[in-house]
Amino acid sequence: MAGIPLIGDKFPEMKVQTTHGMMNLPEKFKGQWFILFSHPADFTPVCTTEFYAFQQRYAKFKELGAELVGLSVDQVFSHIKWVEWIEENLAEKIEFPIIADTGAVAEMLGLIHPGSGTHTVRAVFFVDPQSTIRAILYYPAELGRNMDEFLRMLKGFQIADEYKVAIPANWPENELFGDDVIVPPASNLRDAEARKGQEGCLDWWLCHKKIA
Repeated sequence: MAGIPLIGDKFPEMKVQTTHGMMNLPEKFKGQWFILFSHPADFTPVCTTEFYAFQQRYAKFKELGAELVGLSVDQVFSHIKWVEWIEENLAEKIEFPIIADTGAVAEMLGLIHPGSGTHTVRAVFFVDPQSTIRAILYYPAELGRNMDEFLRMLKGFQIADEYKVAIPANWPENELFGDDVIVPPASNLRDAEARKGQEGCLDWWLCHKKIA
């Protein structure tokens, strides 16, 4: 794949060393969602709070059929020691794998900021069961991520895929429609006319409904 992968691209194939051993991505998680997230470095304050928060919600990600994978340009020995420190000092055992990157993966995925040396930015890749990248998010070093938003995104993607709908802002607490989802707009004049005055339709192009 030429250049940095984008939304809609297949996640590039790579063999990586992790705290759980060698893995082939995306093959390792084929048929399920996985969320790969990079952090600037081990033994840093914000990153530590993030790993703690991810692990606190790990069971919820697993319930949604998703795996977590961390990454930074650190040796696997550093990852192992940091994971031990978190368990010993914060009483939280990190159960998901962390990639020990030499820099090759970070370069491939566009995770190295030009002004940051070898430190990765806080990036997040959502990859679906077909190994397609569905979302990419970037955060600066000083801003920790919101893991509840990632759970919301994952649920939203799965509902959108299953019901062929779209997800409104701040769902499931949207200011207009609550936990309803958005129905795709009518694509022809007959359907547009039929939707006028229909329950759940503000107009033919703006309809919402509840899902089971």
